Amino acid sequence: MSTPKSEKHIFSSPSGGSYLFAFILVTSLFALWGFANDITNPMVAAFKKILLITNFESSLVQFAFYGGYCFMAIPAALFIRRFNYKSGIFVGLALYAAGCLLFIPAGNAMVFEAFLVAYFVMTCGLSFLETTSNPYVLAMGPEESATRRLNFAQAFNPMGSIAGMLIAKEFILKRLSEETEEQLQVMKGVDPEGFFAIRQADLNTVGTPYLILGLVVLCFLVLFIAARLPNIVSDNSEGNSIGRTVRCLLGNRRYVLAVFAQAFYVGVQIMVWTFIIQYAESELSMSKSDAQGYNIVAMAIFVSSRFICTYLLKYIRPSLLLMILAFGGGFFTLGAIFIKGPVGLYSIVAISACMSLMFPTIYGIALKGMGEEAKLASAGLILAIGGGAVMPPLQGWLIDRATWFGEFLSPVRVSFFLPFLCFVVIAWFGRWCGKRL
Repeated sequence: MSTPKSEKHIFSSPSGGSYLFAFILVTSLFALWGFANDITNPMVAAFKKILLITNFESSLVQFAFYGGYCFMAIPAALFIRRFNYKSGIFVGLALYAAGCLLFIPAGNAMVFEAFLVAYFVMTCGLSFLETTSNPYVLAMGPEESATRRLNFAQAFNPMGSIAGMLIAKEFILKRLSEETEEQLQVMKGVDPEGFFAIRQADLNTVGTPYLILGLVVLCFLVLFIAARLPNIVSDNSEGNSIGRTVRCLLGNRRYVLAVFAQAFYVGVQIMVWTFIIQYAESELSMSKSDAQGYNIVAMAIFVSSRFICTYLLKYIRPSLLLMILAFGGGFFTLGAIFIKGPVGLYSIVAISACMSLMFPTIYGIALKGMGEEAKLASAGLILAIGGGAVMPPLQGWLIDRATWFGEFLSPVRVSFFLPFLCFVVIAWFGRWCGKRL
């Protein structure tokens, strides 16, 4: 059966060939980094129990994870500008695999800082992959069908995310020791040998999926090296120096505010998907594994809402839809703060419906009309993922210390004022853009 003409056109190369095979390979990476993102969120709660550390200390997992994204975004953009997209993918996969494999010595050492280093190395690789794969997909065919290709590729990211959540629920959280943190604290004093044996077993439970993931990523690296990927070179205009491009971007108020808003969006997304477990444990005495099940429901709602909101964009301006979604997210966050019991937990789950289209909408608003500057500008938006490094530790600190409201509001509920503030910022950005676009 012949391929429809329109499909040939979407993946056609200038020489008359097809980029379809290369597109399929690169699209697999979208699922691969989605898996890493969402197997990691529940680890904040897992490390808190295993290592008997505070919410602030355990949330440093997110600081290391998203800090790697932030640290490597600009170097990755400069690398693919100097070399090509294929080389960027090779470096990204190598760093990704190395970070995963570092979980084994970290587990043997039973040192939390070693896990943070592993997460940082891993996400330096993920930053390379995201910074490289998005423009690579855009370049795999005619410019007029670029957005369609990228939207299709991004649809595989939530599939990886759901797989990561399921692995975390079934193969990590369910298999941790049954002792509570209070019991482990007592055991640490009266039976240190038994305590350290349990800690080692739990750390091995955490490390095994990452070891397997590292081996899978190495297989992908071998596959990409062996495959004949198109040698598409990133645009490297001699007329536009990096310094001049950076000055133009910094002088573009819409772009700067978009990066700012994106940082708050990523922060709120990671906070909601990370601390839903602590909320369910604290407010409903739920197990970590059962609480993670609500995260999976939230992701399913997130994916469904993305399709609905994409359809709504045919009738609603992106800036207006962004503002509406931010108002909705803020409303449900207030529900999580002020409504006790299951309804508060359902409110947190419902927030995901409002977050579904925020990242690509802000991304599109930021890069509108950029032209060649978009290549480096996209790295700034990846840099904004650093919001996911800063916000979760702040929320963890609030959970540890926010006793200001006494019995009226528990510390975990008070901590959700921080996600609410993020939605206020995003709503303001949507309104600001609505007056100018």
